[in-house]
Amino acid sequence: MKKTLIAGLLASATHFASAGTVLVVVSDQDKLDLQDGKVMQTGFFLNELMEPVQAFIAAGHTVVFATPSGKAPSADQKSDDVNFWGGNEKARQESKALLATLKLTSRTGSPAISLTQVKKIGYDKFDAIFVPGGHIPMQDLLKDKQLGELLTYFHNNSKLTGLTCHGTIALLSAIPDARGYVGKLEAGQRTQPAQWIYKGYKMTAFTNEEEEQAKGFLDGGHMKLFPQDGLTAAGADFVEAKPWSENVIEDRELISGQNPQSARAVAAAMLKKLH
Repeated sequence: MKKTLIAGLLASATHFASAGTVLVVVSDQDKLDLQDGKVMQTGFFLNELMEPVQAFIAAGHTVVFATPSGKAPSADQKSDDVNFWGGNEKARQESKALLATLKLTSRTGSPAISLTQVKKIGYDKFDAIFVPGGHIPMQDLLKDKQLGELLTYFHNNSKLTGLTCHGTIALLSAIPDARGYVGKLEAGQRTQPAQWIYKGYKMTAFTNEEEEQAKGFLDGGHMKLFPQDGLTAAGADFVEAKPWSENVIEDRELISGQNPQSARAVAAAMLKKLH
C-alpha cells in the first residue's frame, strides 16, 4: 500500500511546474532516555512539524514522511499548546486537523515509510529534507546510520536540508561511528570527531539557556546531552539568539532554526530555495 502511495505522491509533483518533493524525517520513538535511568514520554513538537508541512503543501510541493523503521511517529502531547502557534487558536486547530487528515500518527494507516524505502526510491528523487524538533531526535536520529548516509548524499550534492530546534542534532548522524561518538558525548567527553561534513558550518538549535528554562518539560529528569553542546563539540559554528526568539541560520545547503518559534521561518527560507 505504501509503495502505491509513494508512487502517487511522487507523480503528483508533476502537476506543479516548479514543485519539488520534500522528505520529512521524524523519529519513530516515543520515549527519551534521561540521566539516572529515568525515561520521558515524548515525540515530535506539533507546530514544528505541521507549520512547515502546511507551508510546503500550500506552495504545491509533495511531502513524503519517513521514520527510521517506517513505524508511525508520536506527537509530544505537551506541545499541544496554543502558545507555540503564537496564541493563534485557529492556526493550532488547522495544524491538528491536517495531522489527523494525513493519519501520520496512526498505528495502522500512517503514510510514513522507512529510511530503507527512501534509499530504494532513490535519494535523488527528493529535493529537500526537513527534520522537526521536539526532544525525541535526541533518542535516535542523532546516531542513525541510514539518516547519516542520506544527509551525506544531500551534503555532497548541495541539496537543501532544513532542521528546527532539537532536530538539528540529527546532523551528528553524518559522523562516522555516530553511535560511538554520541556515547562519548553523553558520557561527558567533548572531543571533536576526526571527520564531520558539517564541521565549521554556521547553525543553530535549541540553546542551553532555553533548555534550562524549559526543564519543566522533563518532569524532574535531566537530559544526557544538550543539542548546543553536542553540535559545538562536533565542530559547528553555533549561533544563538535571545531565548524563544525567532532565529534562522543559513549556511550553504543547510537551514536551521533555533526553537519552536522559528519553525515557520525555516519553512519560508526553504521555500525560497525550493524550485
